[in-house]
Amino acid sequence: MRTNYVLIDYENVQPSALSVLEKEHFKVIVFVGANQAKVAFDVAAQLQRLGPSASYVKISGNGPNALDFHIAYYIGHLAATEPDAYFHIISKDTGFDPLITHLKSKKIFACRSKDIGDMPIVKAANSKTLPEKLAVIVTNLKQRGAAKPRTVKTLSSTISSLFQKALAEDELAAILKHMEQQGFVTVTGTKVGYSLPE
Repeated sequence: MRTNYVLIDYENVQPSALSVLEKEHFKVIVFVGANQAKVAFDVAAQLQRLGPSASYVKISGNGPNALDFHIAYYIGHLAATEPDAYFHIISKDTGFDPLITHLKSKKIFACRSKDIGDMPIVKAANSKTLPEKLAVIVTNLKQRGAAKPRTVKTLSSTISSLFQKALAEDELAAILKHMEQQGFVTVTGTKVGYSLPE
């Protein structure tokens, strides 16, 4: 399974639910501002349980976007050594969005979430009902813009990956059928077209 790096902008977000990252495919890096003297006890305790899968980076220097540039540097460095990794930026700062768009154009997997619970991989793992799973899939497809899967096989593979390959074949087939019935996708032969809700 690919490594999922979770890069937390601690100046902007004091994350909750870090315990969901206690799996071997997650690595957490908390970026702390130069003037931040403390990390909340709950956050420190949860990160300590992650052991070597968690680390801190205290940024050097002040200034607008200083922490953001540190996160961008680390993503570039890590992507060069682990091109298949997925990068989750945890921040409410929409200034990261152009970086995310650029990374995706370079075939680097990345997204920004406002909190740990909003990460697509966490939402997918926590979705139990068909409507919850459909919501996760539709959100993911909308984020892809023009880069949506164009064949049934690729769409099936995309959905399977989104749910960490934990869906049974019959469940995956039922999801695709339901997407067709809801009008989210149209299948012509092996080709897929989209009509996703706004």
